[in-house]
Amino acid sequence: MVCIAAFIILALIGVFVAAISIFKPKVGKAYLKMFKKAWGCLWKKVRLQKCETGFKEDVKNTILSRVIVKHPKWVKPLSVVIEVVSVLIVIIAVWAILTAIKSLLALWALGSCNVTIPSACSLGAEVCSIDESEPSNIFEATGRWFTEWGEIFEAIPDKFRSYNPEDYDFNYVTVMTGQSADKPIAVDIFDPGCSVCMISYRNQKAAGFFDNYDVHMVPFAIQDADDSYKFKNSEMVVRYMFAAEQLQSGLAIKILDHLFTEKDEDGVSYQTLLNEYYSETDTKYLIEWWLKEEGFDKKGLEEIRKIAYYPETTTKMSENREIIENQLKIKGIPTTLYDGKKHTGLWKVAD
Repeated sequence: MVCIAAFIILALIGVFVAAISIFKPKVGKAYLKMFKKAWGCLWKKVRLQKCETGFKEDVKNTILSRVIVKHPKWVKPLSVVIEVVSVLIVIIAVWAILTAIKSLLALWALGSCNVTIPSACSLGAEVCSIDESEPSNIFEATGRWFTEWGEIFEAIPDKFRSYNPEDYDFNYVTVMTGQSADKPIAVDIFDPGCSVCMISYRNQKAAGFFDNYDVHMVPFAIQDADDSYKFKNSEMVVRYMFAAEQLQSGLAIKILDHLFTEKDEDGVSYQTLLNEYYSETDTKYLIEWWLKEEGFDKKGLEEIRKIAYYPETTTKMSENREIIENQLKIKGIPTTLYDGKKHTGLWKVAD
């Protein structure tokens, strides 16, 4: 292990030695000689051959040379310490390499380098992430590490498969402008509180996406590991959208259009107000105000309130969550299924 640890350390400090050797060539020559020995030893280990004992002793003697003279009794204990530290260095290096490989595979297969907490990865697509709980102890963390490998390998085949939106029995609301038997179906999964979803929706409208596809909009309120909602008023918006859609097809999308494209008299977007300022009562009042503008009277609003909290509405939300998190294994939204592909992240006009 000493020679392997020495190789790892020498590889890490190689850049610094290269810079120093410009001014002190002897340092570079001595380093290169030691590095070649370490590489030779490592290569033999890889081929399951015995390493030269001389190199191992050279490393130890270099470290212990000053101790031998002044404290000869320390030599044996320090020798053991060197062996233990060498093992730890090798373990940490192997773990770091595997973690780097896992992160790259996860980024490619799942769109985020962090499988459990996608929001912790700054390299993935712009999304509102669906996070899991953090491990509470080392045993959970170890188990999660291996579980993440399983999720990655399970997701790799999905990169090469074709997605047919009609294969998934989503509960959705309709976009009237895109509804036509002659147009291909697309599924658009969004959270009313997600700012990336809002931008994607605006981009899709600007690019004519809703005119070119029969879009099924799937309202989905992201839940954290403790089942609380990521955006405090998203659940209520989703419930009202399903209730409005049940009474009048195409009505729910008008609620969404107000939420994603309009601002109040102070120039603050309604989504920002719902996420940061509005209480549950304020949110209900706002949505019902929009419904009044669509011609709903007091009796109609009461009917929508009842439907919003029917068990059937809760079932619809649970069914969508099952498809999104367990069947499609989506780690972040917005996610759009169209043209045989699963597109996760901000929908850009250039698409």
